[in-house]
Amino acid sequence: MHIEAPKKTVAKSDKEVFDFLIDIKNFEKLMPDNISKFEVLSEDKFLFALKGMPEIVLKLKEQYPNNKIILGAASEKLPFTLTADITSLSATETEVTLSFEGEFNAMMAMMIKGPITKFIDTLSENLQVI
Repeated sequence: MHIEAPKKTVAKSDKEVFDFLIDIKNFEKLMPDNISKFEVLSEDKFLFALKGMPEIVLKLKEQYPNNKIILGAASEKLPFTLTADITSLSATETEVTLSFEGEFNAMMAMMIKGPITKFIDTLSENLQVI
């Protein structure tokens, strides 16, 4: 299953956006209002839960300076990645595209597609406040 949020333009340099996103604790600032738990587990891993959803642990898997960050599920039970593609538009403007990629059976995909799409869209919208 592939879900991509609309591209967002952020009034920061690509380096500033990259530095913000690789600092795991900053993801709390991007979370939706219905977050019920957020906890930094280590410098590359955090746990979060949205009301009515199970807790999810995300781990920083790959990083390409000022270009791309890939977070992945720490559990193999629900294998997925959350990728931030960072594109410099100018010295003070950057375009960010968030995408979700996961392998789920048809029933699971049908159940989570709506909430995941809303979650990714919210993260993307909140990028504008960094």
